[in-house]
Amino acid sequence: MKFTKMHGIGNDYVYVDCTKKDLAHTSEIAKYVSDRHFGIGSDGMILIKSSEKADFQMDMYNADGSRGEMCGNGIRCVAKYVYDHHLTDKTEISIDTLAGIKYLKLTVENGKVVKVRVNMGQPILAPDRIPVIAEKEPVVAEPIKVCGKEWKMTCVSMGNPHAVIFIDTPVKEFPLEEIGPHFENHARFPKRTNTEFVRVLDRQTLEMRVWERGSGETLACGTGTCATVVAGVLNGLCDRKAVVHLLGGDLEIEWNEDDNCVYMTGSATEVFEGEITLPEEMTE
Repeated sequence: MKFTKMHGIGNDYVYVDCTKKDLAHTSEIAKYVSDRHFGIGSDGMILIKSSEKADFQMDMYNADGSRGEMCGNGIRCVAKYVYDHHLTDKTEISIDTLAGIKYLKLTVENGKVVKVRVNMGQPILAPDRIPVIAEKEPVVAEPIKVCGKEWKMTCVSMGNPHAVIFIDTPVKEFPLEEIGPHFENHARFPKRTNTEFVRVLDRQTLEMRVWERGSGETLACGTGTCATVVAGVLNGLCDRKAVVHLLGGDLEIEWNEDDNCVYMTGSATEVFEGEITLPEEMTE
């Protein structure tokens, strides 16, 4: 199987061009190639396909083989791939995802995409659509008990579920590996959840670490960064336009007041291309 390894500020995926030939056994392959010891190593796998509804289609799989609705860092890399690999010459494209069609603007320098701005759509705040079991709508600073401690969560869906937790200490000091799995699998999240732990530095600057559903800690999460700024605004902690520092780099987020859509701007990087021999049972 031919592939391209790419990342959006450290959130890395294995990308496969399926515009001419589809791929079978996708969940098994995603789990296999994501393994950082026995596979290629990634946060998951993303398939790039043709679409009748948009310019392209993106199918995203987590490292555990589960299907994801949307990946903000991944969709920027899809945009870079289709332009840099001459599948399109357009600098404004649409990509179909399980979270709906997203619209992207590409910044090109010397024939290569260096930055992508994505209209991530309107945030979903209704508990049953996130989904989360909650007492009020929207779910803002609602108590939740995890690991014997009461936390305040603000829940947002950007096509996939997020629970945003604001903390007072530097995020690098937070015991994410201990706490993250308990949020992900908490009974109040029927489809599990991604969890962001966030410290506000000022009204235009935040820092964040993320525990992703199905992948564990990743260096960045695009949808999670969007959810973080929405949550910050709902709690009165930040402005509608802010920069979020993640372990892998920075993302610029704007929750536009006019159309209520969240816009994300960030880089996309191709690391290398290659070919991997899959186990026989995954090629049948």
